[in-house]
Amino acid sequence: MAYQTINGVRVWGNPDPGAMLQAETCAKHGNVVQTLLMADHHKGYSQPIGGVVAYDGQISPSGVGYDIGCGNKAVRTTLMAKDIGPKLSGLMDQIARKVSFGVGRVNKDKVDHDLFDDPDWSVYGAIGRHELDKLKTLARDQLGTVGSGNHYVDLFEEEATGRLWIGNHFGSRGFGHKTASGFLNLAAGRGFLANAPGESMDQPPVLLNMDSELGDMYYRAMKLAGRYAYAGRDYVIDEVLSIIGAEIDFEVHNHHNYAWKENHNGKDTIVVRKGATPSAPGQLGFIGGSMCDISVIVKGKDSIENRDSFYSTVHGAGRTMSRTQAAGKMNWKTRKRTGGQISIEQMMAAVRSFGIELRGAGTDESPFVYRKLQEVLDAHKDTIDVLHVLKPIGVCMAGANEFDPYKD
Repeated sequence: MAYQTINGVRVWGNPDPGAMLQAETCAKHGNVVQTLLMADHHKGYSQPIGGVVAYDGQISPSGVGYDIGCGNKAVRTTLMAKDIGPKLSGLMDQIARKVSFGVGRVNKDKVDHDLFDDPDWSVYGAIGRHELDKLKTLARDQLGTVGSGNHYVDLFEEEATGRLWIGNHFGSRGFGHKTASGFLNLAAGRGFLANAPGESMDQPPVLLNMDSELGDMYYRAMKLAGRYAYAGRDYVIDEVLSIIGAEIDFEVHNHHNYAWKENHNGKDTIVVRKGATPSAPGQLGFIGGSMCDISVIVKGKDSIENRDSFYSTVHGAGRTMSRTQAAGKMNWKTRKRTGGQISIEQMMAAVRSFGIELRGAGTDESPFVYRKLQEVLDAHKDTIDVLHVLKPIGVCMAGANEFDPYKD
């Protein structure tokens, strides 16, 4: 097997000490069936990024995290990448102008969707009318916005065929963030919209029993935030298709911050994946690399090791350097950074070398802060097949110093 078991945790790739400590803490709390680390793992809040925990009858709001339903969508268009070659720079300009990155909305478009009539909004109504109105208004205002951090809209050329693909990566925005913080507050006996105290990155997971009222409410709210994330990614892909004048003939869409009801080894479980892509046999997934690296479409294998992974794989290349290490510490009053290890000149030299049309992004998203995607894919070669290899040709993200409290 390509994984190793360390203190009961199944680990793919090279163990990161900080993430290992968090995974071991998760393994010791609650009705844990199995704890796992994918090869792109690194430290997160409570449950590590790239961490998977299967529970018996429990769900973890801290495990799913603040960006509920964060995930990827990729579509293959009917165009060849060479068809837009001469227009690529102008198209990226249009994407940067038309699609809303960061905390706000660059246009006055109001995106309506039938999910706003979803019966699961009653969860928030049960908490209080003020809470329902506040979250629903925020959700309406931000639907179809991408946010900042590592969230993006990319154009790709498929290496084998030359076909043009579009991909994006973001989640449920402020609605999901306030849903997560609200249920963490309720679990601690605070008001849903209360200001949470500063909490340790390494604190034990917050667990809710699925048969409890609070657990059922969270599960329903999480599913609604997941549908919201899907709707946002669908909207943005449609916007980009309109800009480039293309149609699609194939798509892949998946969450990687979510909890699923799944049966493993004959046992019903709740599988909480934070920064991990589902990979059941035959299931497709879109896994993104850094701005100067490949992205891939994968399919889960029907293998013993994939079963041992609880049908989970990586969600990206995985960070090796924190945002502050890379870009420096930000003074929001002066809007200046100090102490970063990566310069803008280094980043732009790498972008030019790789042949990318880049819009936005700071050095905290430069290729130097991520592993190579192929390295983490190799660690999972017995669990997934790579179907399509995509090379980015256009990358669009929020600006370098965009403040967004919902970015990760």
